[in-house]
Amino acid sequence: MGRLTVVVRERWIAAVCGVLMSCGVVRGVAAESTKPNIIVVFCDDLGYGDLGCFGHPTIHTPHLDRMAAEGLKLTQFYSAAPVCTPSRAALMTGRLPIRSGMCSDKRRVLFPDSGGGIPDSEITLAEALRQQGYATACVGKWHLGHLPQFLPTSNGFDSYFGIPYSNDMDRIAEAPKGRESFWKPESRYWNVPLMRNEKELERPADQTTITRRYTEEAVQFIKEHREEPFFLYMPHSMPHVPLFRSDAFAETSRRGLYGDVIEEIDWSVGQVLDALRTHGLDSNTIVWFTSDNGPWLTFKDHGGSAGLLKDGKGTTWEGGMREPTLVWWPGTIAAGRASAELGTTMDIYATSLTLAGGSLPADRVMDGVDLAPTLLHQQPSPRTEVLYYRGTRLMAIRKGPWKAHFMTQESYTGNNELVQHDPPVLHNLEVDPGEQWDVAADHPEVITMLTEAAAAHAATVEPVPSQLEIPLSKK
Repeated sequence: MGRLTVVVRERWIAAVCGVLMSCGVVRGVAAESTKPNIIVVFCDDLGYGDLGCFGHPTIHTPHLDRMAAEGLKLTQFYSAAPVCTPSRAALMTGRLPIRSGMCSDKRRVLFPDSGGGIPDSEITLAEALRQQGYATACVGKWHLGHLPQFLPTSNGFDSYFGIPYSNDMDRIAEAPKGRESFWKPESRYWNVPLMRNEKELERPADQTTITRRYTEEAVQFIKEHREEPFFLYMPHSMPHVPLFRSDAFAETSRRGLYGDVIEEIDWSVGQVLDALRTHGLDSNTIVWFTSDNGPWLTFKDHGGSAGLLKDGKGTTWEGGMREPTLVWWPGTIAAGRASAELGTTMDIYATSLTLAGGSLPADRVMDGVDLAPTLLHQQPSPRTEVLYYRGTRLMAIRKGPWKAHFMTQESYTGNNELVQHDPPVLHNLEVDPGEQWDVAADHPEVITMLTEAAAAHAATVEPVPSQLEIPLSKK
């Protein structure tokens, strides 16, 4: 049976089940047999301490707080990299970016003059879910390649609405120099395109309305595909600098412009969850909310907060990669819990594919694990390790409560030299999440264990060419 036939059959079955459920027929049976809808809301540069439900005292996030109260808060959940492109590649592939070439020690992310992007050999989450009969949409910032072969519609998504790379790229020559453009930003300073599928709709994108328009697009997608299983990937452009929000959120937060931006994202999440409730989809939809990396601290009050964690974006300290994460599935995931079980954004791939009835690719190393038993049945996480990469270098490793830093490097300012540690710096993260006290001298056996674990991982890595170092062809 061909893939198209399978997709058509699955969607027809899902549509019939949706009609029967809406009429009150076979409600219980249909609810159990229908594949769950999957939504991933992925912020850009959100800090661990930027939400009310994660402890921020003045940013007002009632919709995310309600999501936490109705769902699960994950307090030890990580991105796979401390910057945009590699972390997004890991989410989309369920694999560390070192395996796909979506990282580099020379260029940390893709730029408008980059000629590379997500390799065709990778199987994206959208491609895997489409094989299971899912309608798929990407709404927001992509940043996995801006050439046609790298765009979402070439990588498993039925539709795309968003910007192809970061909102601070393509700055025009007439814009104020240095960081002056960021302190009082105007959309016209950045010639970033807003795209629908493969076509430019607007250039420069009006970033003051972009969060609202992403939200409207997402809500419309939910409405149009409410009778079939769907996967909605919603990677927000914000709160990456330059910061923008719509008029309705201007000067509403006690935290200033940054708070306005977060509160509009909070409103956006509320609109998405309300759309699910309106269409009776809330009990059959799992929604993830997390971020690609930590806050861009060097932008001062235009950046976020890592809360009690150390440092932020660009580093492999906890503040650079541990993310504020919520998972919501009313009636399936027990409400009002906080879990300290380990997880990463790569696990979204494995968990989603399992819930959809699929299986992981068997022809490659997969780094994500299935968290469904942890989310649904409160079982211990199958994840025992977290690997902290900066570019191609394994900087640190966590196993259980222990984290060893083999190398450290600051983010964007000051002394940016790579520092190698022998012996490694050691922290017990369940006692010292702020990484204040090096306890290596007291635990040589832990250092040995973590060093051996890092070596065992390194043996699984086969070097591949970096996609981030490919220049844009002049042809």
